[in-house]
Amino acid sequence: QAHLVESGGGLVQPGESLKLSCAAHMSFFGLHDMAWYRQGPGKQRELVARIDPAGATAIADSVKGRFTISRDNFRTMVYLQMTNLEPGDTGVYYCNAHRTTRGNEDDYWGQGTQVTVSS
Repeated sequence: QAHLVESGGGLVQPGESLKLSCAAHMSFFGLHDMAWYRQGPGKQRELVARIDPAGATAIADSVKGRFTISRDNFRTMVYLQMTNLEPGDTGVYYCNAHRTTRGNEDDYWGQGTQVTVSS
């Protein structure tokens, strides 16, 4: 049982910034990897950024240097700070919680928030 709620999406012009938030209502938040995925129009869903329980991050090459993922384990929040946005960043952004242990796997998704970058 988990409920992930994204917010912060919107319409921005190229070069502008946007910060997405994910409120994770779930048990054992601090034991899960958290990630942001996105799906652009006519494209497959792709991993944007991931952060593990200790704060180690992995960023997709396409957004490296522009996007930053962070988490607050006390407030069970995940953030995606996006800077210097490009039209190619347009899409629905999804928050994901994942945990794999021996004999068990959790995989939870939010409903998504729309990001549109257009001039």
